[in-house]
Amino acid sequence: MRAQLGDVLVVESPTTGVTKRDGEIVGLHHEDGTPPYDVYWSDTDRVTLVFPGPDAHIRHVAHGQGMPAGEGGASGTN
Repeated sequence: MRAQLGDVLVVESPTTGVTKRDGEIVGLHHEDGTPPYDVYWSDTDRVTLVFPGPDAHIRHVAHGQGMPAGEGGASGTN
């Protein structure tokens, strides 16, 4: 898993009926884009250090566009 600043981390729930979480990656701890990441969560407006598990994936966003349409988040804010 490799990310760039501004990409979206999506965590899918393995349990049916439970909402997934998504957040903007606002901090990288390794130059090659590997975890862990500082993530600004769209549902809590907080930044946490995240070590993504197997239920997570990266949604790459074109540089400067923020989070994709239809997703919550902190596009352009830190």
